[in-house]
Amino acid sequence: MLKRRPFLLAALAALAAPFAARAHHGWSSFDQDRPLFLQGRVVASKWRNPHAELVVELPAGYRLPADLATRAVPAQAANIDGKALLAKAVAPTRKDRRWEVELGPLTQLEAWRMAPVQVGATIGVLGYTFKDEKGEAVLRAEYVYVDGKAYALRSAPAG
Repeated sequence: MLKRRPFLLAALAALAAPFAARAHHGWSSFDQDRPLFLQGRVVASKWRNPHAELVVELPAGYRLPADLATRAVPAQAANIDGKALLAKAVAPTRKDRRWEVELGPLTQLEAWRMAPVQVGATIGVLGYTFKDEKGEAVLRAEYVYVDGKAYALRSAPAG
């Protein structure tokens, strides 16, 4: 049995690798030159590490909100031009109505005093998906709008 252990461990690691890669994406996987904005109803919420996740369902015929460019962006420690990102944001071209939204780790969400988002809530999310919107309908959140409040998710609050 001891001689088979390294082989078994290597085989298990090889089998698990695709699932681990799918479960957590680094920033380099996302097209940061094309911000998307989603606004819809939360149909699933997982408030856990390594990052909280939501599933957001867009309404049929989804279009960008008319007030998008005028929305507030919170001050954060990272040097990000949130107003420029809002002005540049587009609606997704793919037809998926349900999107998995990756938020930050719980410690970061707590620093912003962001309460767990409940199923049924309507939220807005500015973020990034994969280049040319290929792959799964996943959005990595930069800003989240919940109950009239904006949260930045790249860094800690400024100040």
